[in-house]
Amino acid sequence: MQLNSYEDLRAQLVSRALTCEEVVRFYLERIDQHGDDNIYITVFHEQAIERARMLDRKLQAGGTLGKLFGMPMAIKDNIAIKGSKLTCASKILAQYESVYDATAVLRLEAADAIFLGKTNMDEFAMGSSNENSAFGNVPNPFDKNRVPGGSSGGSAAAVAFGLAMVALGSDTGGSVRQPAGFCDIVGLKPTYGRISRYGLVAFASSFDQIGVLARHCDDAALVLEVMAGRDERDATSSAHAVDNYSQQIAAVSVEGLKIGVPKEYFPENLNADVSRMVRGKLSELRDRGAELVEITLPDSQYAIAAYYILVTAEASSNLARFDGARYGYRAEHAENLAAMYVNSRTEGFGREVKRRIMLGTYVLSAGYYDTYYKKAQQVRRVFQDRYREALEKVDVIAGPTSPFPPFGIGDKTGDPLEMYLADVFTVPASIVGMPAVSVPLGFDSLKLPVGMHLICNFFEEGKLLGIAKLMQRSL
Repeated sequence: MQLNSYEDLRAQLVSRALTCEEVVRFYLERIDQHGDDNIYITVFHEQAIERARMLDRKLQAGGTLGKLFGMPMAIKDNIAIKGSKLTCASKILAQYESVYDATAVLRLEAADAIFLGKTNMDEFAMGSSNENSAFGNVPNPFDKNRVPGGSSGGSAAAVAFGLAMVALGSDTGGSVRQPAGFCDIVGLKPTYGRISRYGLVAFASSFDQIGVLARHCDDAALVLEVMAGRDERDATSSAHAVDNYSQQIAAVSVEGLKIGVPKEYFPENLNADVSRMVRGKLSELRDRGAELVEITLPDSQYAIAAYYILVTAEASSNLARFDGARYGYRAEHAENLAAMYVNSRTEGFGREVKRRIMLGTYVLSAGYYDTYYKKAQQVRRVFQDRYREALEKVDVIAGPTSPFPPFGIGDKTGDPLEMYLADVFTVPASIVGMPAVSVPLGFDSLKLPVGMHLICNFFEEGKLLGIAKLMQRSL
């Protein structure tokens, strides 16, 4: 079965050359074949087939078909689907089942999408390699001795392996874009507030966004159109009008496009292949009519420090609810209530989650709040001003998605700081809340994927995806 894009799939479904059930069975069979790769935590075998049959009956009855009719999708296991496990890849929630649906899920189902299962991830979305999961790591689709990136590594690998047409992830500091770059696919983080966070388990509430992983920019645009928009259940969701992103993509032209190239995104220690491929693509666009504008983004070296102060502080607060009292894992042996809390959290959380809780508690503690947390918030405001100023002069800011290609499993687990630097180019867009995308450029000298990272101004997702489509090579 050859399914190049959703446009191709929809045409075959509507013409009845294929049925939804045939498509779902095809994907489920592939998922089962890749069971050892640990990509899915939960697979919806029966539910997906039943939903496919329902959609087939709808087509036969002449019903109105949703915008995503029959699209087979994967969903990261920190997004709620009622009656299904919501583990966040953590022992503390290993047996927990959601009692409600995320707003994004409701909107996708109303558009006739089909969910195939819940994908693996770094525990509570904390990580850059998918090695922090209580269910084990996920391999990179192009070299199984390397990581797929994180924290949405399972969703990225599902799309790259052909185990879903599109997948949802969550992006706090690059957790959709960095694995997309490592897995040779498109990874979109929309403007903060563009998609409701209702039903997304919180890591850092002022950063978290549901994102889209796909093989094509057009597919990502369609899914975004369905999910975007105001939600009364999420006070941080935006009432900004939802654009027709598909039309906006088609309207973008390379002629006269101003591409900002920050010198800070090309340090001397940048991987040689990454630098060569990104600069090569920029030169190609210049030859096609774009204008390359050298810009500077002062203080970029403080992005990682400010980001980890802010997100660990928010994580410390958000994860306080997992105490073993109301739901989730509870330690068997405890002499009193305080010991039950301590033992449940000690046994239930993984090493990286504990590290971030401790860091967050420290920066929020008396005597350190002003020194660290308040200062990081001030840095965040400076970054917002810097990026606004830059995007008044150019259409898009471009650079590498990651400073290096996919690294080996276990290579960076012993050095947290080195692991954190994997997100050095994706973190700034999360700090300022602007939309960003990773677009695949091809493969380096070791045949490993390399991605380019693009940032646009607030709510310019259509323009962003249009520029990404201009850059994306033919798959």
